Amino acid sequence: MDVLIEELKGKLIALLNLQELTPETFDADARLVGGELGIDSIDVLEMVVMVEKDYGVLINNQEVGQQVFATLRSLAAHIKQHSPTKAP
Repeated sequence: MDVLIEELKGKLIALLNLQELTPETFDADARLVGGELGIDSIDVLEMVVMVEKDYGVLINNQEVGQQVFATLRSLAAHIKQHSPTKAP
């Protein structure tokens, strides 16, 4: 799962334009939504689209989304568990 976490770090930094972060400084256990990163509801929608497009994993309700996007590690675990193809 570490490979997937590292991959997601790069994708989220680029997708959300998190210029202050590098993959090395992106804490996989830090709060994503509502944390210090400043990720808002528009950013969450962008992440949902990326997860669906890149990994084939649907996140189609708010309760699941809140759990999945709690941390980068929880996002990676959800992708790993629900991916129709083998995630790294």
